[in-house]
Amino acid sequence: MIGASLSGVTFISVPGEVGNSFFQYFQVVIGYLLGYYVIAAVLMPLYYRLNLVTIYGYLEERFGVWSYKTGSAFFLLSRVIGASFRLFLVALVLQAAIFDAYNVPFWGSVAVTILLIWIYTFKGGIKTIVWTDTLQTFFMLTAVVVTILLITKELGWGLGEAINQIKSSELSTTFNFEWGNTRFFPKQFISGALIAIVMTGLDQDMMQKNLTCKTLKDAQKNVFWFSVVLIFANILFLGMGALLYLYAAQKGIATPERTDLLFPTIALEHLGTTAGIVFLLGIIAAAYSSADSALTALTTSFCVDFLNFDKKTEEEKKKVRLKVHIGFSVLLFLVILIFNAINDTSVINSIFTAAGYTYGPILGLFTFGLLTKRKIQDKYALVVCIAAPLLSYGIEQLANGWFGFFVLALNGFLTFAGLFLISKKGN
Repeated sequence: MIGASLSGVTFISVPGEVGNSFFQYFQVVIGYLLGYYVIAAVLMPLYYRLNLVTIYGYLEERFGVWSYKTGSAFFLLSRVIGASFRLFLVALVLQAAIFDAYNVPFWGSVAVTILLIWIYTFKGGIKTIVWTDTLQTFFMLTAVVVTILLITKELGWGLGEAINQIKSSELSTTFNFEWGNTRFFPKQFISGALIAIVMTGLDQDMMQKNLTCKTLKDAQKNVFWFSVVLIFANILFLGMGALLYLYAAQKGIATPERTDLLFPTIALEHLGTTAGIVFLLGIIAAAYSSADSALTALTTSFCVDFLNFDKKTEEEKKKVRLKVHIGFSVLLFLVILIFNAINDTSVINSIFTAAGYTYGPILGLFTFGLLTKRKIQDKYALVVCIAAPLLSYGIEQLANGWFGFFVLALNGFLTFAGLFLISKKGN
C-alpha cells in the first residue's frame, strides 16, 4: 500500500515542493491520520460484512444499479488519468536519462514499461502485486535514504547536523494560519483527511489490497501500520527536499523553473554515478509500484462491475480478464502519448488536477449512504454526480483558486446535496 501511495510523482514532486511551500505539505499528511481512522473504524467493517470483491458493490445494495455503475465509472476515469500521468512523468525522466542515449523513441520506452507491468500483473494478479510492491517500495525508500546520506556527505555534515540545519532554515516551516491562503492549516488538515478517505478507503486499487487480509482485524491492523509508515515516509521525502535546496544553495546550482526537476538534476548531474543509479532505481520502483496495482484494480473493477463476471465460467473469466487487461494497458499507453503530444505543462497539470474532481461524487455517494436512511431515485444518480464536479469547478474559478485541495470537500458536499434532492424517506 505504501508503494501504491508513493508514486513517481511523489518521489519527484514532494522534494521539489519544499521550495514552493516549505514543509506545509505535511499539514495534509497529518490530516491523513484522521482519514485512516475513519477507514478502519467505519469502512472496513462494512466491506467485510458485505464480503465485497469491489467496494462499489455497496452502492448497488444501498441505492441501486445506476449508483453502483456511476461510482465504479468515476473510479475507472480517475485511475486511468492518474496512472497515466504518473507513468508519463517518470517516462520523461527515464527517456532523458537512459533511452535517448540509445535513440529509443518515447513511445518505445513507454511500450516496454507497460508491457513489463502487464506481464507480471496478468500472470500473478493481486498476489504478485503484494510481493512486487513490497520489493519496489523497499528500493524506493532505500533510494531516498541513500540520497540523504550522499548529500550530507557532500555538505560535510553528520546526520544530526543536517537535521539541525533543516530545523534552523525557513524550509522547515510547517504550519500556515493565514485565512486567505490556499495552505491555511484547517483547510489542509480536513482536505488531508478527505483525500485519505477517498484515495484509500473509497479506491478499489488501495482497498483490494486490504481485502486480501483474512480477517477484519488483520485489515484494520494493516491500515494502522500503513498510516504510521506513511507519516515517516513523507518526513523522509520532505527532509530530502530541504537538503536538496540547501545543497543547491551552497554549491551555487540554479534551481530549475519546474521544481519537479530539482531532484533529477542534482542526482544525475552533481552527485556522481552512485547517486544517479540510486535515483533511477528509486524512480523506476516508484513508477511500477503505483502503476502495476492501478492496472490490476482497473481490470478487477471493470470485469466485476460492468461485465457480470460472477455469472461466467472459469474459462470465460480467463478470456475476458485477458482482453480487459490488454485493453487497459493499451488505454494507458494512448493516454500517455496524448500527454506527450500536448507537451504543455499547464494543460497536463490541469488534466491531473481534474482527476481529483472524480473522487467528489464517490465521496458524496458513500457519505449519503452511510449517514442517512433515505432512498434516492437511482436513475438520477449519474446526473447528480456529473453536475457536482462541474459546479465545483465553476465555484473554484469564481473563488480564484481559494479552495485548493479543499475543492474535494465542496465536490462531495454538492453531490450529497444533489442526492438529498432526489431522495425520499426510507428504511
